[in-house]
Amino acid sequence: MAQILKFPAQASKLGYKRVRKRAKPGESPDQLHLFPQSTAQILDFGAELSRFEQALMLDERGDPKAAELYGKAIAEQDCVADAYCNLGIIESQKGNTAKAFDCFTTSLKHDPRHSEAHYNLGNLYFDVNDLRLAQVHYEMAGELDPSFANVYFNLALVQAIKNDLRAAISALTKYQELVSPDEARHADELLLNLKKSLAAAKSSRVGST
Repeated sequence: MAQILKFPAQASKLGYKRVRKRAKPGESPDQLHLFPQSTAQILDFGAELSRFEQALMLDERGDPKAAELYGKAIAEQDCVADAYCNLGIIESQKGNTAKAFDCFTTSLKHDPRHSEAHYNLGNLYFDVNDLRLAQVHYEMAGELDPSFANVYFNLALVQAIKNDLRAAISALTKYQELVSPDEARHADELLLNLKKSLAAAKSSRVGST
């Protein structure tokens, strides 16, 4: 009799990924600024911020007006794929699943290689229990952005549920390699359970021959 895989309490799907400001040409996202930046919250956006950046600023503050500004960014052709992706997260948080699907898929129509849209669409398919399509989009996101750790954790969950234990162990090991030691420990119990289940499955096959 096959062993039933036990998921630890913390083995729940990791959340959506918002698109943040893209690095300007020639600027590294890890670049250190030598001069301190002002930390004051500026309500007047000023001419230097694009419509998408204005929407993102409100979104990161949890301001409901962000959705309206993402809509304006789309109308003005400003970071259209990014705006649709972030708008999809807002719709999913409101429980508007159909609208969220539409936003993420429209994001991919504008940029088929949009890693965040693939990842977020994977999460949405996971939520509606379509594991096949969740896996497809997680795998696409992983190919497009191999350094994004969360995609491997969620992919491992899908593979574990589908009883593809070897693949799940591989994905979860990749997740642990990409995150800090503290974050990696959160996956220890699930990884141990996966390895135990795989060993039990091997033992069962050997015993039946």
